[in-house]
Amino acid sequence: MSREPILVARNVTKQYGGFVALGGVDLTLQPGERRALIGPNGAGKSTFIAVLGGQQAVGPGSTVHFAGRDISGALPQEIARLGIARTFQINRVFRRLSVLDNVRTALLPSNGRVFSVSERHLTALTSPAMTMVTGLGLGRVAHDAAETLSLGDRKRLEFGMVLATRPKVLLLDEPTAGMGLNERRSLMELMVEHAARDQITLLFVEHDIDIVFRFADRITVMSRGKIFAEGTPAEIGANSAVQDIYLGTEGAPS
Repeated sequence: MSREPILVARNVTKQYGGFVALGGVDLTLQPGERRALIGPNGAGKSTFIAVLGGQQAVGPGSTVHFAGRDISGALPQEIARLGIARTFQINRVFRRLSVLDNVRTALLPSNGRVFSVSERHLTALTSPAMTMVTGLGLGRVAHDAAETLSLGDRKRLEFGMVLATRPKVLLLDEPTAGMGLNERRSLMELMVEHAARDQITLLFVEHDIDIVFRFADRITVMSRGKIFAEGTPAEIGANSAVQDIYLGTEGAPS
């Protein structure tokens, strides 16, 4: 029996004045899939992720459905409550809070009443937060301020905070940017392990082709605001037209 898609985007458009950032993008994600989104600089990858997360409004005629529900034009907080979470190219954590307090904050109910939460409630979250911090490999720095962490550890923390919201789909915008090779692989292994455990669908923008081919089930290639090719890593790797995009006149991958 076939499964229903978890996310379906159709004819997604986005224009800034005379510049067409997205020219009618179609994408379908199956539950539990790990999909990489690649392409040259300016291909529209981050814009597309922002549209799916609600940070950018969809253009006329565009539709996005999540778990059978039309979320076209929904606000980011509404989309997040439904189960679509996102990380950003620039790390977003509470820099002056400890690692543990960052995760405790992320575990709070998303009802907009953070400042009215009782100390008793916060204390009750300490044990599950510490379990998560340890699972992220951050137990040794649990009580350190987030601003003192290395880039790799801050990215692990941000990932943990996103996991705390129990998403069904996770949008990752260049999750390994700025990291060394070993750090990149370690972070992606962590993400894939937790996604498989919690049955989270991953859509990630990534410039490191080694990471893409190592961790993606399927790859979508964008160019000039449109989908250029789609397939398994083996299919994309054998596609000479995709190689032309990366090695030809359209620029280096981003």
